[in-house]
Amino acid sequence: MIRNKWMYAIVLLFMCIHSGAQHTATPNFINIQPKEGDIPLVSNSVATAVLFDSHDHQGVLRAIKTLQEDFSRLGASPGDVHAPHRIIIGTLGSSAYIDKLIALKKIDGGELFGATEKFIIQHVAEPGEGIASAIVIAGSDKRGTIYGIYELSRQMGISPWYYWADVPVIKQANLYFNPGIYTAGEPKVRYRGIFLNDEAPALSGWSKATFGGFNSQFYEKVFELLLRLKANFLWPAMWGSAFYDDDPANGALADEMGIVISTSHHEPMARAQQEWKRHGNGGSWDYTNNSDGLRSFWRGGMERTKNWETVVTLAMRGDGDEPMSEEQDVKLLQQIVKDQRKIIAEVTGKKAEQKPQVWALYKEVQDYYDKGMRVPEDVTLLFCDDNWGNVRKLPALDAKPRKGGYGMYYHFDYVGAPRNSKWVNVSQIQRVWEQMNLTYRHGVNRIWVVNVGDLKPMEFPISFFLDMAWDPDRFHATNLLSYTKDWAEQQFGKAHAHEIARLLDLYTKYNHRVTPELLDHRTFSLNHYNEFQQVVDAYKDLLLDAMRLYNMLPDAQRDAYDQLVLFPINACANLYEMYLAKAKNDWYYQQKDLRANYWADQVKLAFGRDSLLTDHFNNRIAGGKWKHMMDQVRIGYTSWNDPARSIMPKIHYVDSTLHTRDKIFIEKDGVVAIEAMNFHDAKTSNGIVWTEIPNLGKTHSAVTTMPVTHKLGDDTYLEYKMAISTIGEGKLMVLTSPTLNYNANQGLRYAVSINGGAEQVININGHYRGELGQWQARRIIENQSTHQFSQAGEYSVRIRPLEQGIVIQKIILDMGGRKPSYLGPPESKQKDTLLNPAKP
Repeated sequence: MIRNKWMYAIVLLFMCIHSGAQHTATPNFINIQPKEGDIPLVSNSVATAVLFDSHDHQGVLRAIKTLQEDFSRLGASPGDVHAPHRIIIGTLGSSAYIDKLIALKKIDGGELFGATEKFIIQHVAEPGEGIASAIVIAGSDKRGTIYGIYELSRQMGISPWYYWADVPVIKQANLYFNPGIYTAGEPKVRYRGIFLNDEAPALSGWSKATFGGFNSQFYEKVFELLLRLKANFLWPAMWGSAFYDDDPANGALADEMGIVISTSHHEPMARAQQEWKRHGNGGSWDYTNNSDGLRSFWRGGMERTKNWETVVTLAMRGDGDEPMSEEQDVKLLQQIVKDQRKIIAEVTGKKAEQKPQVWALYKEVQDYYDKGMRVPEDVTLLFCDDNWGNVRKLPALDAKPRKGGYGMYYHFDYVGAPRNSKWVNVSQIQRVWEQMNLTYRHGVNRIWVVNVGDLKPMEFPISFFLDMAWDPDRFHATNLLSYTKDWAEQQFGKAHAHEIARLLDLYTKYNHRVTPELLDHRTFSLNHYNEFQQVVDAYKDLLLDAMRLYNMLPDAQRDAYDQLVLFPINACANLYEMYLAKAKNDWYYQQKDLRANYWADQVKLAFGRDSLLTDHFNNRIAGGKWKHMMDQVRIGYTSWNDPARSIMPKIHYVDSTLHTRDKIFIEKDGVVAIEAMNFHDAKTSNGIVWTEIPNLGKTHSAVTTMPVTHKLGDDTYLEYKMAISTIGEGKLMVLTSPTLNYNANQGLRYAVSINGGAEQVININGHYRGELGQWQARRIIENQSTHQFSQAGEYSVRIRPLEQGIVIQKIILDMGGRKPSYLGPPESKQKDTLLNPAKP
């Protein structure tokens, strides 16, 4: 772990310089200071007038209106519609202006014909009579034009999060366009979006207080955000809500603005679960006993949405997102899909395959697939993670292409065992990238949808997920930190972008170790390795830096900074302090030591602070704009689900009346621990590269083989060297990230050997069959093998992966001295770092 923040900044700067990545999909074309040849966009606080065809798509016209509002946010008044310079905006085939420019060869129609969601932005001289020049935004289709409009807004300084995180807009009296042709190309993933889920009490309470509920006024804000992030897909809120039924304007607005609506994995045929409760025929949610009632219900969903751009969810789960009964087998589910497709064809008047459809293999539904259930080739197979960010299943690399393709349903938020994860962001973009890169390389590119819970706490990973969905090839292990820096710069400017990136990266790393809902006084060791105190001190140090920066920022940036950076650090640091105090209270109480009383008081103080922090977020940030947004309970869990209210941990009071860099790591107290990247030697072939994923993992970073699509040879391995002083049997533990057995449940294996001896083959996850395990919640798989060490001396440990996807975090050799802890023993000292090195 890099403890010195200045060293961290140097590493971040180095990675930004040497990553070789362009972190904005479209090159920069807006300048604040004019350069030779630049075209005025805003001049003396007057915006260039916009010219468009009123017959263009309504969604495009709406986005143009928003662009004009963005100019106003910059402090610019509307420009003269008769001025010699214009902005011309339009869609291929729907705008007479764009079609004429193509016909005149002023813009290259070949860039747009046949393209999907593509825009080009360029300067055109003399585009029409009386116009000297124009900045042209042309789209291949409705969303292409809209994305081009919002790309201009973004480069003018309007963050996509200007509303949802109160990112301020800096007033600009002058802006200039650098002539050229600019585009973000076409998206690599067809449907890219989010799922508003587990949205009570926070998002539901806020939306009710702000808009009166999940109505079209609420969704207009959501849709605009998605379009600014170049997304196009939504599973709407469904916990006690029904998108189409709550406000009949919701569906029409989505279609107008360009958002493709689908319904969640257990809500088939454009119907919400709540609608069955409100409008079902009174029968059971059981196809065996109530097929007529269900078909009638589903037909109503298709009738309502038949003229809109949607993706239809097929099949069914039990009522309320529960598993179906054991009696409902593969044959029945296949019949359900057949009947649903018949309804689609009858209602739309077209072949069923002409309407996009998806089958979500969520939880036990994957078992139906594994048992042989299949759906027609035009239906998208939506694979899922295990709710904790670990991909469960992927198509084989040599799988036959299917017309409907494959999708992935991923989670930043989850309600379920072993504990809910709903309060704040716990997702490292390093882990998101590693798993979604694995997903994409296996051909999953039709749908990427991520469960974001209440939306608000997940701003940063949402941006990353959707940016990656647009172009996964932009990202690799060495440019993730520089992406974080670029995102921080977009929200807060260059001055503090490096420091804000460090804060974001470290708080998500800490939260990824253990979710706040799973954290308690037993998580970290109070007695071994000074572990509990160290993790608390690390969070407190982070909070100190975050608070210092808060006081350095301009007032206009503080609300956004509080929401995106300071609050999650402050609230989680306080949580860690509370549980450390609880652990110390218990310890001293057992000793009948009066110091227990001090720590009991600290528990009370921290518990009270948590309430004050909640009140601060709900009622004071941005003038009370986010009322209820932090209502989610996080203290007092005793089972998987939310307690009714926060419950302070039980406390007790004591009655007062009663050299060289060989990387040879030295055993101490019966333990050797080595961070994965500190190997002594690494070998590869066939274009394989051992790749360090910086900061991924519980302690330092992780290493894995890349590209994940290349076949591994026998000569791909890592070697670690240890100096052993204890003779006898040792347990070698290889700690890996909890990658699941996505390869048809065969599992991922590695071979381990000592000093070139016989190999032992370890399967890290072959036992997994869809159940939730503690190793998932702990974010680690601890793999173990036993070896004999007949004499003291130096030993070489070789680890040879047999499958791709194994992500190694740490190696521990236990010669009998390992003590219980959550993070494991800290890395051992190297041979040359001791005053008296151990002798072989």
